[in-house]
Amino acid sequence: MKETCILCNSKTHSFIEWKEFEYYKCSRCHSIQMRTEDYVTTDEEKKRYESHNNDVNDPRYQKFVSPIVDTVTSKYSTVSKGLDFGAGTGPVITKMLGDKGYDVALYDPFFWNNEERLKTTYDFIVCCEVIEHFHSPWKEFKLLRSLLKDGGTLYLKTDIYTDDTDFKRWYYKNDPTHVFFYHPKAFEWIKEQFGFSTLKIEDRLITLSV
Repeated sequence: MKETCILCNSKTHSFIEWKEFEYYKCSRCHSIQMRTEDYVTTDEEKKRYESHNNDVNDPRYQKFVSPIVDTVTSKYSTVSKGLDFGAGTGPVITKMLGDKGYDVALYDPFFWNNEERLKTTYDFIVCCEVIEHFHSPWKEFKLLRSLLKDGGTLYLKTDIYTDDTDFKRWYYKNDPTHVFFYHPKAFEWIKEQFGFSTLKIEDRLITLSV
């Protein structure tokens, strides 16, 4: 079965089979995607998210997201409007920023499905451990870009696939709801395709500015 890259619409080739899953590699952006017919059902996906122990008061969870929180607070003041896109069951970034006086709206297709939040624009958007779940990343990044004001910033956190990654041993692919693994070239493509002015990759933190 042939697959087309769900981000950049380029040709892919069969990459690896692992358990019952098959993965393809993109010829352009070098990212890895799960075969679409291997996706879990929507109900299974939601149950998986509900099983995560995301306590917003957990110090370890707060430490995990602190790179995003620290970056936001270093650039934006409390008069700025933010969006936590894909906030999940425990919106810890919103909680931590809220404690500092920031106004951050919540959106998640499963748990905070308020379409009104997608009808305005924001100074910054945070997307923590979300983009690897996108079934239609081209569509989602187009949406995210449209939600940013001029001068706005998109903060992403995900584990990045590189040419040195031993994919079969990589823990990140073990979550069956992780369907797309971004290579650094993918973020370069996103920057150019959607009109971002700058891209910065710092370990797992990716920053795209308008």
